[in-house]
Amino acid sequence: MVSIRPALIIGALLAIAQAAHAEDRSVLLNCKAMIERASKDANAASESELTRCRQVIREWALRDARTTVDEEGKPLR
Repeated sequence: MVSIRPALIIGALLAIAQAAHAEDRSVLLNCKAMIERASKDANAASESELTRCRQVIREWALRDARTTVDEEGKPLR
């Protein structure tokens, strides 16, 4: 049982670190697709996955609202 505790601690720290860093745009696109599938099929994803995807979409919307340049550094019009 002693060897499980460090694994749990490491897993928890990794989860916290992942939540703290900015998501890649591919994560946003995957989440949008998952939400779309879930709207058509009730069994497409778990509620926790959908909650996380909704949060990712919300974070990207806020980030895009504050951004004045695109991913290549060109000004948005």
